[in-house]
Amino acid sequence: MFGTTILEERESKYNGHVKVIKTFGIGTYIQCNGLTQSGGIVESIWRSTLRQIRNPTTKGVIQSEILNILILGLGGGTVAKLLRKKYPNAKITGVEIDPIMIEFGKKYLDLDKYNIDIKIADARKFEINNYDLVIVDTYLGDSYIETTGSEPVRTNIAIFNRLYYGNKKQEALKFGEKLKKLFKKVEIFYPTANVMFFCYNS
Repeated sequence: MFGTTILEERESKYNGHVKVIKTFGIGTYIQCNGLTQSGGIVESIWRSTLRQIRNPTTKGVIQSEILNILILGLGGGTVAKLLRKKYPNAKITGVEIDPIMIEFGKKYLDLDKYNIDIKIADARKFEINNYDLVIVDTYLGDSYIETTGSEPVRTNIAIFNRLYYGNKKQEALKFGEKLKKLFKKVEIFYPTANVMFFCYNS
């Protein structure tokens, strides 16, 4: 692609071949096995998604502010950047299993500027209850890592990102049916090549 430079690349035991790419007109982004995980188009997808969040209300009155946020699958920090801008006073915890993604996020995407409590850990072993907002974006390459069990989730709002193209459409829709058993209400939003499940408990 015209104006494209590979800034750094590394092999990861979690994400395979990881590259940091800078492209004229798109900016800097991180790809894992050819799929953009942070920066670039991912930022536009999440920007449009986060605009859809509605705070739980009763008769038009907001029940609770979003002050405690958990991100499962922090990656290079694209969602963290957008959430910090949207909720400047929130405590944000980011869980990421791949230290290379954290390293590249800090080096190329300003991850260390957003005041995130970073945990290098397996998201499947992380307790997700009792947050105001949980973002679940647990992909290694194009493979989704399941983090929810069969018990209802005690979180005000949770947003699950699933890829939505080819044979991944059926997988995503089946996953959406599972979420309906774990949350009181599930709404669906379709950004480019993805489906976002907005799950509410109030």
